[in-house]
Amino acid sequence: MSFHSMWAELLPIGRSSASGGYRRFAWTGADADCRAWFRQQAEARGLAHEVDRNGNQWAWLGDPAEGNAVVTGSHLDSVPDGGAFDGPLGIVSAFAALDELRAREARFTRPVAIVNFGDEEGARFGLACVGSRLTAGQLTVEQAHRLTDGDGITLPQAMEAAGHDPDAIGPDPDRLARIGAFVELHVEQGRALDLSGDRIGVASAIWPHGRWRFDFRGEANHAGTTRLADRRDPMLSYAETVLAARREAELAGAVATFGKVAVEPNGVNAIPSLVRGWLDSRAADQESLDTVVGAVQQAARDHAAAHGVDLDVERESFTPVVEFDHALRDELARILGSDTDLKVPVLGTGAGHDAGILSGRIPTAMLFVRNPTGVSHSPAESAAEDDCVAGVTALADVLEGLACT
Repeated sequence: MSFHSMWAELLPIGRSSASGGYRRFAWTGADADCRAWFRQQAEARGLAHEVDRNGNQWAWLGDPAEGNAVVTGSHLDSVPDGGAFDGPLGIVSAFAALDELRAREARFTRPVAIVNFGDEEGARFGLACVGSRLTAGQLTVEQAHRLTDGDGITLPQAMEAAGHDPDAIGPDPDRLARIGAFVELHVEQGRALDLSGDRIGVASAIWPHGRWRFDFRGEANHAGTTRLADRRDPMLSYAETVLAARREAELAGAVATFGKVAVEPNGVNAIPSLVRGWLDSRAADQESLDTVVGAVQQAARDHAAAHGVDLDVERESFTPVVEFDHALRDELARILGSDTDLKVPVLGTGAGHDAGILSGRIPTAMLFVRNPTGVSHSPAESAAEDDCVAGVTALADVLEGLACT
């Protein structure tokens, strides 16, 4: 099956007719449909399909027990109303690359696998890369069992409803010991390749990044009868903190975003009692990130005090800077530049990925495919057809260089 036909099959799953974006959230019906598609692709190619203890899907060519396997893949879930390419491009390209290698009659000397990591985006339970974090031991069973979605459904309840045993989750060192290299292909979430005129790039590092929850607690009251001077309105403190985040990010050359907010009681004619906002911040180095987040927290405290509002701040997740394996990164660049003698661009990224989570346990690397607009996490996310095909060829070349004679 060609890249184009696979892409066409996957495209309608979980797509919102209202927004044109995707709502493929972990352990939902759309997620189940994506998983079924993955299994069908594996079985159609004679690959051994399995689901590990943490709900990640694997499609194996060769005996995984041999060890030193070369693994590629990504994820199929999405952010709310996300784009088509973030995650799925890596998995469709992986199956297409395997097809290309078979057409080349490549001889495999190492086992090869394609993986679909579960709940990478964290859209439902608020924590990114749950599947890979559990596998790598970066998320404990107790922490995972406490994760809850917006409807109060816990992760174990959602997994059980989808037919997976939540009591089986946890670190999976034996599985990781089988893997000699993991290479994730991903659409670029930025415009560096578009600006340089290159179709394919190699990742150097993932910026340190995290998520912080800000709870501004004031006093609910009537919007029409309460004097401005008598109000303890947490919305004012929140709004001023959002502006402070933008200002501090600009000063530090970083990024900071309040992209999610919850308000109680959430009435048009009611002063809120609670405004809860989530800050996502990323920077090229740890010092810059600490500077931004520290300044935003101080601004939030100052604004809360000025309006008689209480404030609690909790860090919900954090990932330090990830330097991809230098030897593997350099080998990818060598393989991709061997026929043309062109220097493959190496670039950093502010986006987190499963490859980053696994980097502390196994050698990992990433390939980026050009994104002409730089837009991601949006229905406007895109990649040209010829660039996607170039990505398949690049991934096939990499897999051949790493796993074949």
